[in-house]
Amino acid sequence: MTLLFDSVVIPEVAVQDSDLRFPVRRIYCVGQNYRDHVKEMGGNPKSSAPVFFSKPADAVVPSGSRIAYPSATGNLHYEVELVVALKSGGSELDADRVLECIYGYAVGIDFTRRDLQAQAKQKGRPWDTAKGFDASAPLSPIKRADSGEPADARIWLEVNGELRQDAKLSDMIWSVPEILAQLSRYYALRAGDLVFTGTPAGVSSVVAGDTIQGGIEGVGEVTVELVSGAAI
Repeated sequence: MTLLFDSVVIPEVAVQDSDLRFPVRRIYCVGQNYRDHVKEMGGNPKSSAPVFFSKPADAVVPSGSRIAYPSATGNLHYEVELVVALKSGGSELDADRVLECIYGYAVGIDFTRRDLQAQAKQKGRPWDTAKGFDASAPLSPIKRADSGEPADARIWLEVNGELRQDAKLSDMIWSVPEILAQLSRYYALRAGDLVFTGTPAGVSSVVAGDTIQGGIEGVGEVTVELVSGAAI
Protein backbone atom coordinates (compact mmCIF):
# COMPACT_ATOMS: atom_id res chain seq x y z
CA MET A 1 0.00 0.00 0.00
CA THR A 2 1.31 3.43 -0.97
CA LEU A 3 0.11 6.62 0.66
CA LEU A 4 -0.92 9.47 -1.62
CA PHE A 5 1.15 11.91 0.44
CA ASP A 6 3.38 11.90 3.52
CA SER A 7 1.71 10.88 6.75
CA VAL A 8 0.56 13.72 8.98
CA VAL A 9 2.98 14.43 11.81
CA ILE A 10 1.42 13.76 15.22
CA PRO A 11 1.49 16.91 17.37
CA GLU A 12 3.55 16.61 20.55
CA VAL A 13 3.82 18.47 23.86
CA ALA A 14 6.92 18.65 26.05
CA VAL A 15 6.94 17.07 29.50
CA GLN A 16 8.51 19.04 32.35
CA ASP A 17 11.99 17.92 33.46
CA SER A 18 12.07 15.13 30.88
CA ASP A 19 13.03 14.26 27.31
CA LEU A 20 9.66 12.57 26.92
CA ARG A 21 7.05 13.98 24.54
CA PHE A 22 3.28 13.65 24.91
CA PRO A 23 1.60 12.73 21.58
CA VAL A 24 -1.70 14.56 21.11
CA ARG A 25 -4.66 12.52 19.87
CA ARG A 26 -7.57 14.91 20.41
CA ILE A 27 -8.31 18.21 22.14
CA TYR A 28 -11.59 18.55 24.02
CA CYS A 29 -12.70 21.78 25.67
CA VAL A 30 -15.26 22.79 28.27
CA GLY A 31 -17.10 26.09 28.12
CA GLN A 32 -18.85 28.02 30.88
CA ASN A 33 -17.17 26.27 33.82
CA TYR A 34 -16.39 29.24 36.10
CA ARG A 35 -19.29 31.05 37.75
CA ASP A 36 -17.98 34.58 37.18
CA HIS A 37 -17.16 33.85 33.54
CA VAL A 38 -20.65 32.47 32.91
CA LYS A 39 -22.05 35.69 34.36
CA GLU A 40 -19.81 37.95 32.25
CA MET A 41 -20.94 36.05 29.14
CA GLY A 42 -24.59 36.62 30.09
CA GLY A 43 -25.41 33.12 31.39
CA ASN A 44 -26.76 31.66 34.61
CA PRO A 45 -24.17 29.49 36.37
CA LYS A 46 -26.82 27.61 38.34
CA SER A 47 -28.49 26.32 35.20
CA SER A 48 -25.47 25.83 32.95
CA ALA A 49 -24.45 22.24 32.22
CA PRO A 50 -20.97 21.59 30.76
CA VAL A 51 -20.63 22.82 27.17
CA PHE A 52 -18.20 20.66 25.18
CA PHE A 53 -16.43 21.50 21.93
CA SER A 54 -13.15 20.54 20.31
CA LYS A 55 -10.07 21.84 18.58
CA PRO A 56 -7.85 20.03 16.06
CA ALA A 57 -4.82 18.36 17.61
CA ASP A 58 -2.46 20.52 15.55
CA ALA A 59 -3.90 23.69 17.10
CA VAL A 60 -1.35 23.10 19.89
CA VAL A 61 1.70 25.39 19.88
CA PRO A 62 4.44 25.43 22.53
CA SER A 63 5.05 28.16 25.05
CA GLY A 64 7.43 30.79 23.70
CA SER A 65 5.89 30.77 20.23
CA ARG A 66 5.26 33.84 18.12
CA ILE A 67 1.92 33.21 16.43
CA ALA A 68 0.08 35.08 13.71
CA TYR A 69 -3.02 37.06 14.57
CA PRO A 70 -5.71 34.89 12.96
CA SER A 71 -7.62 35.88 9.86
CA ALA A 72 -11.39 36.48 9.68
CA THR A 73 -11.70 38.15 13.07
CA GLY A 74 -11.47 41.60 14.59
CA ASN A 75 -12.09 40.42 18.15
CA LEU A 76 -9.63 37.75 19.29
CA HIS A 77 -9.99 36.78 22.97
CA TYR A 78 -7.68 34.88 25.33
CA GLU A 79 -8.92 32.30 27.86
CA VAL A 80 -6.41 30.79 30.30
CA GLU A 81 -7.25 27.23 31.36
CA LEU A 82 -6.09 24.18 33.28
CA VAL A 83 -5.46 21.41 30.76
CA VAL A 84 -5.67 17.73 31.66
CA ALA A 85 -3.47 15.24 29.75
CA LEU A 86 -4.72 11.65 29.68
CA LYS A 87 -2.64 8.44 29.72
CA SER A 88 -5.70 6.17 29.44
CA GLY A 89 -9.46 6.49 29.17
CA GLY A 90 -12.64 4.70 28.24
CA SER A 91 -16.37 5.31 27.99
CA GLU A 92 -18.93 5.92 30.72
CA LEU A 93 -16.20 6.50 33.32
CA ASP A 94 -17.00 6.88 37.00
CA ALA A 95 -16.04 10.24 38.50
CA ASP A 96 -14.42 8.53 41.49
CA ARG A 97 -12.00 6.60 39.24
CA VAL A 98 -11.11 8.97 36.40
CA LEU A 99 -8.09 10.44 38.19
CA GLU A 100 -6.35 7.14 37.37
CA CYS A 101 -6.51 8.15 33.69
CA ILE A 102 -4.59 11.41 34.14
CA TYR A 103 -0.95 11.62 33.08
CA GLY A 104 -0.48 15.26 34.04
CA TYR A 105 -1.58 18.87 33.87
CA ALA A 106 -0.61 21.91 31.81
CA VAL A 107 -1.53 25.56 31.33
CA GLY A 108 -3.33 26.35 28.09
CA ILE A 109 -4.74 29.38 26.31
CA ASP A 110 -7.96 28.88 24.41
CA PHE A 111 -7.84 31.62 21.76
CA THR A 112 -11.31 32.48 20.51
CA ARG A 113 -12.65 34.47 17.57
CA ARG A 114 -15.28 36.06 19.81
CA ASP A 115 -17.09 37.83 16.98
CA LEU A 116 -17.54 34.57 15.08
CA GLN A 117 -18.60 32.79 18.26
CA ALA A 118 -21.27 35.44 18.90
CA GLN A 119 -22.59 35.02 15.37
CA ALA A 120 -22.67 31.23 15.77
CA LYS A 121 -24.52 31.47 19.09
CA GLN A 122 -27.08 33.86 17.60
CA LYS A 123 -27.80 31.52 14.71
CA GLY A 124 -27.54 28.27 16.69
CA ARG A 125 -24.54 27.10 14.68
CA PRO A 126 -21.39 25.18 15.75
CA TRP A 127 -18.37 27.04 17.12
CA ASP A 128 -15.75 25.41 14.88
CA THR A 129 -14.51 28.54 13.11
CA ALA A 130 -14.53 30.47 16.39
CA LYS A 131 -12.53 27.93 18.38
CA GLY A 132 -10.78 25.39 16.16
CA PHE A 133 -8.32 27.43 14.10
CA ASP A 134 -4.56 27.27 13.61
CA ALA A 135 -2.41 27.91 16.71
CA SER A 136 -5.51 28.42 18.87
CA ALA A 137 -4.22 26.24 21.72
CA PRO A 138 -0.87 27.41 23.14
CA LEU A 139 0.28 25.02 25.86
CA SER A 140 2.91 24.87 28.58
CA PRO A 141 4.98 21.72 29.12
CA ILE A 142 2.99 19.05 30.94
CA LYS A 143 3.64 18.48 34.64
CA ARG A 144 3.19 14.86 35.62
CA ALA A 145 0.40 14.21 38.11
CA ASP A 146 2.65 12.56 40.70
CA SER A 147 1.72 15.14 43.33
CA GLY A 148 -2.05 14.91 42.75
CA GLU A 149 -4.69 17.24 41.36
CA PRO A 150 -4.03 21.03 41.64
CA ALA A 151 -7.55 21.55 43.00
CA ASP A 152 -7.18 24.94 44.73
CA ALA A 153 -4.29 26.53 42.84
CA ARG A 154 -4.27 30.11 41.58
CA ILE A 155 -4.88 30.56 37.84
CA TRP A 156 -3.98 33.86 36.20
CA LEU A 157 -3.25 35.62 32.91
CA GLU A 158 -1.44 38.84 32.00
CA VAL A 159 -1.37 40.84 28.78
CA ASN A 160 1.81 42.92 28.38
CA GLY A 161 2.40 42.53 32.12
CA GLU A 162 -1.10 43.70 33.11
CA LEU A 163 -3.15 41.22 35.15
CA ARG A 164 -6.39 40.34 33.35
CA GLN A 165 -7.55 37.04 34.86
CA ASP A 166 -7.03 35.96 38.48
CA ALA A 167 -8.96 33.15 40.17
CA LYS A 168 -8.73 29.78 41.91
CA LEU A 169 -9.28 26.39 40.31
CA SER A 170 -11.72 25.73 43.13
CA ASP A 171 -14.00 28.32 41.46
CA MET A 172 -14.87 25.75 38.80
CA ILE A 173 -18.52 24.73 38.59
CA TRP A 174 -17.58 21.23 37.42
CA SER A 175 -14.47 19.54 38.91
CA VAL A 176 -11.92 17.70 36.79
CA PRO A 177 -13.35 14.25 37.70
CA GLU A 178 -16.88 15.44 36.90
CA ILE A 179 -15.75 16.90 33.55
CA LEU A 180 -14.00 13.69 32.49
CA ALA A 181 -16.91 11.50 33.58
CA GLN A 182 -19.40 13.69 31.67
CA LEU A 183 -17.16 13.88 28.60
CA SER A 184 -16.78 10.09 28.52
CA ARG A 185 -20.53 9.78 28.08
CA TYR A 186 -20.17 11.35 24.62
CA TYR A 187 -16.69 10.23 23.52
CA ALA A 188 -14.41 7.27 24.20
CA LEU A 189 -11.46 8.98 25.88
CA ARG A 190 -7.98 7.68 25.07
CA ALA A 191 -4.32 8.19 25.89
CA GLY A 192 -3.10 11.34 24.19
CA ASP A 193 -6.28 13.33 24.76
CA LEU A 194 -6.05 16.87 26.15
CA VAL A 195 -8.99 18.41 27.99
CA PHE A 196 -9.21 22.19 28.44
CA THR A 197 -11.34 22.73 31.56
CA GLY A 198 -12.74 26.24 31.14
CA THR A 199 -11.66 29.78 31.95
CA PRO A 200 -12.37 32.25 34.77
CA ALA A 201 -13.73 35.77 34.36
CA GLY A 202 -11.67 38.54 32.79
CA VAL A 203 -11.58 37.51 29.13
CA SER A 204 -10.99 40.30 26.65
CA SER A 205 -9.48 41.09 23.27
CA VAL A 206 -5.83 41.16 22.23
CA VAL A 207 -4.09 42.52 19.15
CA ALA A 208 -0.90 41.93 17.17
CA GLY A 209 2.09 43.00 19.24
CA ASP A 210 0.61 41.79 22.54
CA THR A 211 2.42 39.30 24.76
CA ILE A 212 0.10 36.95 26.64
CA GLN A 213 1.33 35.04 29.67
CA GLY A 214 -0.75 32.67 31.77
CA GLY A 215 0.04 30.42 34.70
CA ILE A 216 -1.28 28.05 37.32
CA GLU A 217 0.37 27.78 40.71
CA GLY A 218 2.31 24.53 40.94
CA VAL A 219 1.65 23.58 37.29
CA GLY A 220 3.55 25.97 35.03
CA GLU A 221 3.32 28.95 32.71
CA VAL A 222 2.64 29.57 29.03
CA THR A 223 3.70 32.65 27.05
CA VAL A 224 3.01 33.62 23.44
CA GLU A 225 3.40 36.75 21.34
CA LEU A 226 0.88 37.75 18.68
CA VAL A 227 2.40 39.04 15.46
CA SER A 228 1.08 40.43 12.19
CA GLY A 229 1.39 38.26 9.12
CA ALA A 230 2.72 34.72 9.09
CA ALA A 231 3.77 32.89 12.24
CA ILE A 232 7.47 32.94 13.11
